[in-house]
Amino acid sequence: MSVVRVRLIRLLLVVALLAAWEVYARAFGNTSFLAPPSQVALALWPKVFGDARVRAAVELALMELLAAFGLSVVFGTAIGILIGLTELGRRTTYPFVLLLYAVPQVILLPLFMLVFGIGPAGKVAFGFSHGIFPILVNTVAGMRNVNPLLVRGTTALGASRAQIVRYVVFPHMATTVFASLRLAMTMTLLGVILAELFVSTAGIGYFTQLYAENLQPAALLALIATLAVMAIALNECVRVAEGRFTRWKD
Repeated sequence: MSVVRVRLIRLLLVVALLAAWEVYARAFGNTSFLAPPSQVALALWPKVFGDARVRAAVELALMELLAAFGLSVVFGTAIGILIGLTELGRRTTYPFVLLLYAVPQVILLPLFMLVFGIGPAGKVAFGFSHGIFPILVNTVAGMRNVNPLLVRGTTALGASRAQIVRYVVFPHMATTVFASLRLAMTMTLLGVILAELFVSTAGIGYFTQLYAENLQPAALLALIATLAVMAIALNECVRVAEGRFTRWKD
């Protein structure tokens, strides 16, 4: 099946879903609670991009997301490699990582706000706590796919620890790591938005609650659609990076 045909089918599916939503919202739904796509599109400019306060909140949320995700990638990958590089590290440290990963992060939100405050630092830290664990866990799991004979062979040939990670470990774990990056992106966004919803007085969470309480579904869905497009764009960047770093698979 050609790429053009696949993309055409995807486009038709999206159009069909939007059309069904439009018909249902206008014919059977209550527009005070469920706005049709046409009203959502019209609300994008005056309610989201036309309002300086909302626009600033979206920009701040994007910066918080990028900061939290960047920290998650750096620390999650580095710590995962350090843990998974040796059998001793996996046996002694990895169980504690899984234990922390099992704790619902939302119950720790008050603690994060006490330590980091209710400003951007607290939201970045809470998003970081959501994003680091998928990367860390999958990095350790990906390193188990590395053939120990290859590591021993390159070590015997005089390769440094950094060269072993770059030329032996990373190619074997690249697919797993990039899959975890996509999951981490979603989880990081979830952490940032949760922090915004519970403690923000002027951010995305504030305007989300404001539109919901004032029965403005078009503005609410327009804001949600903006966040969704932002997340999709960032995930697409991860996909492009994955294609670049895993060209050897082709």
